[in-house]
Amino acid sequence: MESSRIIFMDIRRFPKKKSALRPQVPVLLNASDNELMFIKAMGIDNLSLVLRREELKGDLFHRGMERFRRNGFTVTDAACMELQKNRAIHLGLETRDSEIEAFIDSIRLFSSEGIEFTSVAWQPHGILRTDKRVGEHTRGQRALYCDACEILSRQSREEREYGEEEIWGNFSYFAKAVIPELERLGMKMAIHPNDPPLPEAEGISSLFFSTESFRRILRECSYSPSVGMKMCIGCYLEAGEYYGDLLSDIAEFGKAGRILCVHFRNVSSTLPVFEEVLIEDGYANMYTVMKALVASETDAVISIDHAADAIEGYGGLIGSFAYPTGYMKGLLSAAENEVYG
Repeated sequence: MESSRIIFMDIRRFPKKKSALRPQVPVLLNASDNELMFIKAMGIDNLSLVLRREELKGDLFHRGMERFRRNGFTVTDAACMELQKNRAIHLGLETRDSEIEAFIDSIRLFSSEGIEFTSVAWQPHGILRTDKRVGEHTRGQRALYCDACEILSRQSREEREYGEEEIWGNFSYFAKAVIPELERLGMKMAIHPNDPPLPEAEGISSLFFSTESFRRILRECSYSPSVGMKMCIGCYLEAGEYYGDLLSDIAEFGKAGRILCVHFRNVSSTLPVFEEVLIEDGYANMYTVMKALVASETDAVISIDHAADAIEGYGGLIGSFAYPTGYMKGLLSAAENEVYG
């Protein structure tokens, strides 16, 4: 009994140090009061706002932001899905200038509410997957499944193919228009990797599918402090050694302040075939990954980017994020204890 009392007193006397990582979850502008209450009960204070184009209206957007603040949340980042994965911008189509202007208008709107960063994923057709199914490792839930051989066999959805230098030229055109405004506003932009990280898919070359391609992005952007990475752990794990050394990259880009956001996700195996799984069920030791993130002293936000399908009557979309987010927070707390002693 006496030893138990001493241990308890020692814990109280020496509070642990917290890392700068900030857990968050994605939300919609019209998230219900109950959803916000549920998020708060999870111990989450930071939100990633996912917007539809019609929600990029001053009054509507500002009312939503005020509601989040009133409920004790900070919106750290925001993105409009139609603009961050924009076919006209990414492929250099006829309407790209007007779409780039719309993107710039969106970051001005975000900046007016003090939002830190926005995001871009250079994937004109979005994330590429084979299916969503109950798999060998998904515990009876429907989750994303990828067979790279099937994806690589697909024909282009476009009238022609788009090669590497054309895609990079389109990115450079976009960056030259957007980065000066980001710098003027004091905002940042996080670039998400192509998922899956293949050099080419559906007749379109990828922009960001390896460590070296991210370094090229920084060069294309003249190493602007406004440009950073959405470090998708899932994408690194999908590619395995082909992508780069995950722990080394966490140290390099984290300490350089280039990691703006971490997507914390595990998969069953490397390409060519993988299932998206619970954090503890994949092939990677995610505690080792979390320790590296804590040790890098990055102040990035960190979240679960994909969850299995929601089960009706059990919390909907937000409910599907609850368990993996809690597991992630547990790993973060344990890593802080180990790294900081």
